[in-house]
Amino acid sequence: MPKISFVKGRPAVEVEEGANLMKALLKNQVPVASSCKGQLICGKCVLTIADGGHNLSAITPDERDLMEIKDVPSGHRCACNASVEGDITVDAPYW
Repeated sequence: MPKISFVKGRPAVEVEEGANLMKALLKNQVPVASSCKGQLICGKCVLTIADGGHNLSAITPDERDLMEIKDVPSGHRCACNASVEGDITVDAPYW
């Protein structure tokens, strides 16, 4: 099972392969900002992918468009639109 680790010392969590990143974090009581409830509209669920970005699903054209509109730098992903395929390390400014 893939593992999600955290930059700021939270205990790592194991998730099912292919799990939606946002849903997996929420299921493990890790808060994820969102005002659109994971509909890829608000961009508030953007996380820094500190390691293992290659272990996430490919960025969709809709996610790329939103990240361009919101001026999100590379190395970040919308948690609501990413599936976990392997081990990753993430961070958010509010953790």
